Amino acid sequence: MTAVAILGTGKMGSALARALAQAGFTTTLWNRTRARAEEVGVGRVTDTPADAVSAAEVVISSLTGPDAVRATYGGPQGALSAASGQIFVEMSTAGPDVVLELQPQIASAGSALVDAPIVGAPPVVLRGAAAVLAGGAAADVERARPILQPFGEVRHVGPLGAGARLKLVANSMLGTVTTAAAELQTAGETAGLDAEQVFWILARLVPALEIRRAGFVDDRHEPALFALRDLSKDLGLALDLFHRSSGDVPLLALVRELVDEAGHTAADLDISAVTTRYRAGTAQLTRGR
Repeated sequence: MTAVAILGTGKMGSALARALAQAGFTTTLWNRTRARAEEVGVGRVTDTPADAVSAAEVVISSLTGPDAVRATYGGPQGALSAASGQIFVEMSTAGPDVVLELQPQIASAGSALVDAPIVGAPPVVLRGAAAVLAGGAAADVERARPILQPFGEVRHVGPLGAGARLKLVANSMLGTVTTAAAELQTAGETAGLDAEQVFWILARLVPALEIRRAGFVDDRHEPALFALRDLSKDLGLALDLFHRSSGDVPLLALVRELVDEAGHTAADLDISAVTTRYRAGTAQLTRGR
């Protein structure tokens, strides 16, 4: 069975590791904080990215952003130092630039690179129902496909970097829909409607909201499936990409502002906590009456 190294065992990296273990793959894990890799409870844990990569045929990285990707791949104990014929699958939401930076270094070691960010919360990954947005040469994507299929539908979306760009579109949509739902949930309640009834109609129109019912209806935003601070980071990457390509995204810019306002007090909470921005405003209005 193919040996897979997983670099980064945050919420998503942990889910990827468990899904691969369930599918019977041999896994080796690395995380900057070793204890977090050990908490996953599957595979062998190593001290450096190089150690993990040296024992693998396929290397998956799932990290917090472009700086973390560069730090993990570079340096004397980084992933690139042990590259030798493996296929690397970069699954972070880090934007396309870092993938294109890595490609010539990986190619010079006789390895291949696919960017394959994932759409779907960790529980969705564990059910095998996520979407994997694979960018790269067709042959490289097919080589990686058996490793990616346990996570859900694998879709080849274009050349290297296309997966990273499409993931920013996806997370921009997620941020916009979540913020719109937060606004309408609180506005509906302020208009005298029952919170459950408001959420019912919102989730009927956007079924993906259902996974965050506790946040919208009960103000319970933990455990965070996707933290507000990470959404803000992704929206920043998206705005940078779209502005550089002359995309007209005024709505997205406003969504990023609203997410950041909520993040002043709820950065580590789930993205459903964007409701706190509106609920705080509602409380102020109520006090002023």
